[in-house]
Amino acid sequence: MEPIEVKNTGKIKLAITQDLVQYTIDHSNQLNEVQKELILFTRGQVERPQMLTTADQVVFFQFLIKILNAKKVIDVGVYTGLSSLSAALALPADGKVVSCDVSDEFTQHARKFWAKAGVADKINLKIQPAGDTLQELIDNGESGTFDFIFIDADKTSYDLYYELGLQLIRKGGVIAIDNVLQDGRVLDLNNNEPNVTAIRKINEKIRDDSRVSKSMLPFADGITLVTKN
Repeated sequence: MEPIEVKNTGKIKLAITQDLVQYTIDHSNQLNEVQKELILFTRGQVERPQMLTTADQVVFFQFLIKILNAKKVIDVGVYTGLSSLSAALALPADGKVVSCDVSDEFTQHARKFWAKAGVADKINLKIQPAGDTLQELIDNGESGTFDFIFIDADKTSYDLYYELGLQLIRKGGVIAIDNVLQDGRVLDLNNNEPNVTAIRKINEKIRDDSRVSKSMLPFADGITLVTKN
């Protein structure tokens, strides 16, 4: 029998405008004052503010952390620290975030906001290649002990972070992989930019990976959620 191709045949009637995105944000859990201050600071005083995790993303991740009853989180790619801050705020008092970045250029700002929010003691910032930090966690016997991992760093290393993350995440935990749509450039097969090519490859790898269940969500710049089978 010929294989059946399954497609979503429903008509797309909803245009996702910025106003509609704001409506969804207004009707979700709200950011606290330090999160808001960090966002405004980054937008106004830091280079490349487009690297900042979006408000709807962090609220969603905090929701996931809560329903997972998470205590151990990894944040791959810190920038000015919003994702690490948000994770720490969602964790219980004994929760921990391992935050991975290669530079203190932006994380120096992150530390100030973490302290202001009273969660600095929950965050262990590692300034070195994230692959090294993840491998160290494995070598230290922490495989299968993390509840939530967020990957939002150099796109050409996503495959490495994914593989190491699969070793570190517990059964039932979630890995969230950011920027999987590349502003739609993944659809342009003539676009061979390194970041786009790397994301296209990891998207295809995860799609075909029988080790995991996965769901790609088309909000922000696209997020893929993965959990081990």
